[in-house]
Amino acid sequence: MRAPAGETVALLFTALLFGMPALAPVFRWGFPAIDSPVFIRASFFALFLSHLELVAAGSVAAILIGVALAVFATRTVGRDFRPIVNTLATIGQTFPPAAVLALAVPALGFGSRPTIVALFLYGLLPIVENTLAGIDGVSPAVRDAAQGMGLSAWQMLRDVELPLAAPAILAGVRVSVTIAIGTATIGSTVGALTLGTPIIDGLAANKLPFVIEGAVLVALFAIVTDMLFARLERRLRVPTSER
Repeated sequence: MRAPAGETVALLFTALLFGMPALAPVFRWGFPAIDSPVFIRASFFALFLSHLELVAAGSVAAILIGVALAVFATRTVGRDFRPIVNTLATIGQTFPPAAVLALAVPALGFGSRPTIVALFLYGLLPIVENTLAGIDGVSPAVRDAAQGMGLSAWQMLRDVELPLAAPAILAGVRVSVTIAIGTATIGSTVGALTLGTPIIDGLAANKLPFVIEGAVLVALFAIVTDMLFARLERRLRVPTSER
């Protein structure tokens, strides 16, 4: 019985994460001019954990702030601020992460903190947009029924709007996190330890194997994460009675 594609990719990612040094003969055959063809400054698993920590910190901040801003913009008190919320989220998305790092380093220093700021700003737009779309997509008939049952505004948000908007919100989170995984690699330019560290070191030392190793692991990390979110989205969209 053939394994599902997601499990195959996850197994490949895990195997490379722990077994990349075993591929040294292959890289040495392909790049004979390079003395040490496998990145050894830090283990790939340590790089992955650091990369994951950065992505998680930036993404959690983006989710909390993005959903809160979108909810505020859909309330009566915040509807006048909706264009401002959209504009701020768009600016965060269009502002180059490298520029964010350049501005954040003098204030926050080198390392992980400026990278988290860049990931937070870059991840806001899809979360805000999808949360707005999800809440706006709740049927007026459902709202009327909830009001008829005597639900307060908070109860309607908690028990009706957010659960119904959850698939759309999760789709925005999926895009945001996937983007963050790729964007986090540039954090290595300001001293953060990520799967982009072999890429940056490889470019600096003209060692193509390092670049390949880092790029393949980042790509597989993003693919595995996207597949996990896709599976979760399918579960949210399937009626409870059919699960």
